[in-house]
Amino acid sequence: MTISTDIHILFTDLDGTLLNSKAELSTTNHSSLVALARKGVIRVIATGRSLFSYSKVFSRPLPADYLIFSTGAGIYDLHQQKLLHRTALTRSDIKTIVTCLQQEKVDFMVHHQVPDNHCFIYWQAPDTTADFCRRIELYKEYAREYTLEEELPENSAQIIAIFPEDLSRFRKVEKRLSDYQVTRTTSPLDHSSIWMEIQPAAVSKGTGAAWLCRYLGLKRSQSWSIGNDYNDLSLLHYTTHSYLVANAPMDLHSQFAVVPANDDDGFAHAARKLLEHSLESRR
Repeated sequence: MTISTDIHILFTDLDGTLLNSKAELSTTNHSSLVALARKGVIRVIATGRSLFSYSKVFSRPLPADYLIFSTGAGIYDLHQQKLLHRTALTRSDIKTIVTCLQQEKVDFMVHHQVPDNHCFIYWQAPDTTADFCRRIELYKEYAREYTLEEELPENSAQIIAIFPEDLSRFRKVEKRLSDYQVTRTTSPLDHSSIWMEIQPAAVSKGTGAAWLCRYLGLKRSQSWSIGNDYNDLSLLHYTTHSYLVANAPMDLHSQFAVVPANDDDGFAHAARKLLEHSLESRR
């Protein structure tokens, strides 16, 4: 599939970036998404949410073309409602990771394979975090406690571990799991706990974006992105033009161009820059 070289692609994070603090899409940002489509820009949502969780956010379809979900574990065509790509940890991988997390006494969830990765088994550490307990309660319909007597799943889209606000402990486990893609993100529940997303090596929002660009016949130089957290870093480093909303952690601000916060329609600001750039390049 080949697309004209004057068309660009925009990747945007969802929570904390495209959506405001109430998890709502503002009228201004909605209008920007529509305007991008009119100019031939391909709109991609890149989120840590599962496909199931994404579908529950909106009462009607979001004006977007593709979805990179579960931090790169799956890629979905929103128009054709078709799964295009997925990755998975093997049972051997799962066993290695689970053993490490249990030894380190860290709460974790082993998610099913895409597209059913809203379902998971979990293990609760002796000093469990309130954030972990809250997530189990929110998804209790899809969660099941893991017992040492049962066999681990054959495949998993990702394993998520939850840490208290203790970066040194996170770094220790990250080092032990260096054979895998370990992504840091801030808890969407208490906004302070540290979540560790563990996936096959080189799986991330950035590699998802690269896969989609190849699939669409687009060049990296045509790519734009906007994000707000640590799990957006691979995406922001992949695209040629990258923006960070002002509500992102302060230690990321020096790395990218900063636009207004998500509650001030920072996405629309970045989209306007893209459209201006696209217009100039066609003259």
